[in-house]
Amino acid sequence: MPRLPLYPASSADHRERARRRLPGFLFDYLDGGAGDEQTLAVNPAGWAALALRQRVLVDVERLDTGSTLLGEPCALPLVLAPVGLAGLLARRGEVQAARAARTAGLPFTLSTVGLCGIDEVAAGSGTPPWFQLYMLRDRGLVAALLDAAWAAGCRTLVFTVDLPLPGPRRRDRRHGLGQPGLRPRLLKLAQTLARPGWVWDVALRGRPLAFGSLGAHVPAARDFEAFRHWVDAQFDPGASWDVIDWLRDRWPGRLVLKGLLDADDARRALDGGAEGLVVSNHGGRQLDGAAATARRLPAVVDAVGDRCEVLVDGGLRSGIDLFRALALGARGAMIGRPWAWALAAGGEAAVAALLAGWREELRATMALTGATSIAAIGRRHLDSD
Repeated sequence: MPRLPLYPASSADHRERARRRLPGFLFDYLDGGAGDEQTLAVNPAGWAALALRQRVLVDVERLDTGSTLLGEPCALPLVLAPVGLAGLLARRGEVQAARAARTAGLPFTLSTVGLCGIDEVAAGSGTPPWFQLYMLRDRGLVAALLDAAWAAGCRTLVFTVDLPLPGPRRRDRRHGLGQPGLRPRLLKLAQTLARPGWVWDVALRGRPLAFGSLGAHVPAARDFEAFRHWVDAQFDPGASWDVIDWLRDRWPGRLVLKGLLDADDARRALDGGAEGLVVSNHGGRQLDGAAATARRLPAVVDAVGDRCEVLVDGGLRSGIDLFRALALGARGAMIGRPWAWALAAGGEAAVAALLAGWREELRATMALTGATSIAAIGRRHLDSD
């Protein structure tokens, strides 16, 4: 077993700490992807393959990492992406992560299936989050979620469009998640009892372990197995482009579509009135064999031009990768697993340290490539030889 560093310095360090602190089934739920996890693997490899063009003797005494994303000023062009069940990673996990994001000057996106509700996150962090939405069969429930998000002060809605049904998560199946019977329950119990620190901090002191934003609408929101089956049945495979019009009629704020990889889909999203797009393959958790987001990003950027803001997620592991995404034309990036690993590893303080590290890595990369501002970063900073 590798030795843990005293002071985690990378996403990989936080991941290893998370692996040792979480019950096995929960770590694999967070860490795993769909199928053979091919897309999960190519996502980070896609960024690593982009060589940077080093420049010297450029005056970089004044570096500015500040930016604006969807009308909000940010200390760097980075957003904490929605992560379902984040409240199981640390005590009231979504609140802790949202506080770290606010301290760092970054937006936080709350998942529909977060354990902490919209009001709790807004009150606990001192600022309304962005809110992520799945399109469910029950449109009345969706409308109620939109109303609750707006009432809590949310003004940016992130609509996930690449989940008409869940991808095949083999790690979850190996742990018996969603399977009936005594054996799966005993397996999860054994893995849970093997992590007494997690039991004390999260399972006991982190109550209520329920889906906060959905709790008032779904009786099964306090029973994870029943809720999982309910959610799987609620994903709407019949949803098509007309749901964008339905959302635009009901959501007066900014609308971001997350989960696009195709330039034609991006153009159509603009026709529906989206202010932002996130080039994403759901972190490799949906279509296994889909292209890395680094590979698909330039085509989407070129297709939409300056008509909306393009963000990207999937496999970014450092401030250097963030620079690469900006160089390919993204307005900013979203990260999921890195902040979730840090949250599981050490709560709010670890998330804050991770984000501070990304900012310093971005600054160093800007200095060594001769880019003094976010707006100055472009494809000329990539080594094309």
